[in-house]
Amino acid sequence: MNLLRLSLRTLRREWRLPELRTLAGSLVLAVAALGVVATLSTRVERGVLASAAELIGGDIGVSSPQRLPDDFATRATHDGLKVNRSASFPSVAFAHGRSQLLDVLATDAAYPLRGTLELRDTHGHTQTGHGPAAGNVYLDHRALVALQLQVGDMLQLGGRELHIAAELVRQPDGGQLIALAPRAVMSLTDAEQAGLLGIGSRARHRLLLAGAPAPVHNWRDWAQSTTLPQGAQLITPEQTRQRMRSAFDRASAFLRLTALLSALLAGVAIALAAQQYARRKTSEVALLRALGTPRRRVFGLLIGTLLALAVPALILGVALALGLAQAAWLFASTLFAGVPTVLPWGPALAATGIGLAVLAGFALPPLARLAEVSPVAVFRDSVMRRVRRFDSLYLVPALVALALIWSQSGSARLAGILAISLSGVAVAAALLAWGLLWLARRVAPGAHPALRLGLAALARRRGLSVIQATALGMGLTALLVLAIIAPSMLDGWRSELPSNTPNWFVLNLQTNQRDDFSKALARLGADQLNMLPLAVGKLVAIDGHPIDGLHFNDPRAKDWSDRQLRLSWAGTLPPANRVIAGHWFTPRPAQAEVSVDTMWRDMFALKLGDTLSFDVGEGRLDARVTSFRQVDWSSFRVNFFLLLDPAHASALPHTWLASFHLPRGHATQVATLSRAYPNLSLVDVDDLLDRIHQIVDRVSGAVRWVLAFSLLAGALVLAAALSASAAERRHEAALLRTLGARRGQLRIAAACEFALLGLIAGLTATAGAAGAGWWLGRQVFHIEHYVPPLGPLALSALIAAGVVMLLGLAGTRKVTHTSPMRLLREG
Repeated sequence: MNLLRLSLRTLRREWRLPELRTLAGSLVLAVAALGVVATLSTRVERGVLASAAELIGGDIGVSSPQRLPDDFATRATHDGLKVNRSASFPSVAFAHGRSQLLDVLATDAAYPLRGTLELRDTHGHTQTGHGPAAGNVYLDHRALVALQLQVGDMLQLGGRELHIAAELVRQPDGGQLIALAPRAVMSLTDAEQAGLLGIGSRARHRLLLAGAPAPVHNWRDWAQSTTLPQGAQLITPEQTRQRMRSAFDRASAFLRLTALLSALLAGVAIALAAQQYARRKTSEVALLRALGTPRRRVFGLLIGTLLALAVPALILGVALALGLAQAAWLFASTLFAGVPTVLPWGPALAATGIGLAVLAGFALPPLARLAEVSPVAVFRDSVMRRVRRFDSLYLVPALVALALIWSQSGSARLAGILAISLSGVAVAAALLAWGLLWLARRVAPGAHPALRLGLAALARRRGLSVIQATALGMGLTALLVLAIIAPSMLDGWRSELPSNTPNWFVLNLQTNQRDDFSKALARLGADQLNMLPLAVGKLVAIDGHPIDGLHFNDPRAKDWSDRQLRLSWAGTLPPANRVIAGHWFTPRPAQAEVSVDTMWRDMFALKLGDTLSFDVGEGRLDARVTSFRQVDWSSFRVNFFLLLDPAHASALPHTWLASFHLPRGHATQVATLSRAYPNLSLVDVDDLLDRIHQIVDRVSGAVRWVLAFSLLAGALVLAAALSASAAERRHEAALLRTLGARRGQLRIAAACEFALLGLIAGLTATAGAAGAGWWLGRQVFHIEHYVPPLGPLALSALIAAGVVMLLGLAGTRKVTHTSPMRLLREG
């Protein structure tokens, strides 16, 4: 008979077997979980880029200190792209005897090409609009308060009288997300006629483009192959995303973690179901071998049956992945609401290949081992039970799991932590199970009869009991990481940006202004004030070698060596800084010392003991590198790449840089403060904080969607692990019933058996999840001072152990209510 037809007939006949249904369900779940997360991740990635495009006002652009050649706009128009020209510059506005420095954007009527320009009219109604017409200007709330104006009033800007047509609420801002001064939007025509964009102006010209992805990509390739004007640079959504790279990296890692653990859970369930299926098929395979069926044909029949099961399971998994990903996108309103992105098919289809790898890696070893059953096993059961001490085939699941972790994690550190944690849990569970079983054999003779039966059953199936305990331990570990650790880390991430995170920065603060400025902030109700000195210098030599004559492998080094550097100093290690090598400054070092951030260390290939030479003002400072620091740049505190020791740096010419938190709604007070200290630059970063809070909320929503798949995968692992010894338990119960054992005794024995399995799994899962959570929080997600919630972990592990016992008892209920003769006949 044709092998394919025989495989299909075998599958149809055996579909009623719980092992095959568990195997099929696990495969569907693995493909669906990976497909959903990969699809959502791809879509979120596109949404992020689309959202970033809304921030900059276009899909791509170019910025230059002088007006761009017409070739750039001509090429864009030829490619069918929309074009917007603009220029940004500082300028002073006047009204009723008052003046205010403004951050001005002069633009044409096409602005914005992407995103929305939100305006508020004289009646307080908010609406969207485009660049102002000639003679009109938009001012934000800070500017209106500072100049004591209202919508409809007139002001003078660039020597021209302009009508305030609306209040500026929100605008695409080139991804800057911070405001150095109150903002204004005026007509590009007015700015040109007023001479604000002439030679010698401080304007930054921008050309923004928008259109279909292919023309945008073509224009980008053309622009990159063209020599840009001096000082010009491309504006891309990726650059805006880079400004919040830490937030996006964490978001991506959370999504990958949930999908990966779901797939690994499904793989464990597949391995257990395949092992049980192979045990059930042993007699049938032995009979086929005795009737003369070649080993190769037997193996082909097993593989054919597996593939016949896999094909519809893979198709169903892909369909579920696409459908659920679309549903998640439609109903999870926090995930980039209003950002149109096309449903991608590629990630879900790629998940089928991963699903096949999971199936082959976890199911193939027991089936391949099954094909080697001897024909003599028809007559001698001992041949069936003979096992090898070591079989290299059983390394395949471990290798597939490692490959899956490596390919899906996207991070070597994340992959290593998960691999080591799960391996540690497996080894610990196996050792604990062996130890308790060894102890059970010595305790059982003097125990209660029912308890003795349960302990004896575990000891008799020692190998299978160890496998069950290990599988349950790994499954519970993955579930605890997803259900307890992941939400806890999200809360830790959210707590890194509390409501009083510094949202204002102050530049150019003088030493004689510090005390009065601090008192003025206190009167406003500001808190979290942090000040550090700021000196401007230039790196001129490393170990006495001029910087211009040195070659560095990192291309960023050349750019940084040409820049003016911002230097600071502190007697104590600032918050959000951690010394990872060397030592912090001593009170009075004999030679000037410098502490270097890890990025600078890697960029310039620095070592402890190297000497950096700086030109500061009219003098030179030679400082020896005594420590390297890891800086949390997402903390919104004042941080520096280079920190000098105060004993040698305090005499350098310097100003002060400060950060503080001020609740919203103090625009009038801030304007008054700015007029009282006209030399200061007040920088508002509220928009940036809002963006990061949105990212955390969106990731939380996505993780909740994916967690449902993980819970289903955990349920399958539980079902597969508990049913692994169902046949043996049924046969033993029948014999014990025949010998006079009561149902109550059998239930107590089963409760003891499953309680011990649940206890082993719960203990190892709690320790494994706590260790993995601490490691992930510190090393992957960089959540400082993160401590896993041990109480909820222990409680959840105890609940899980109880569930294992109850489900095990439920599975044996049918056995205790069925006549012994029928059980023996079926067994």
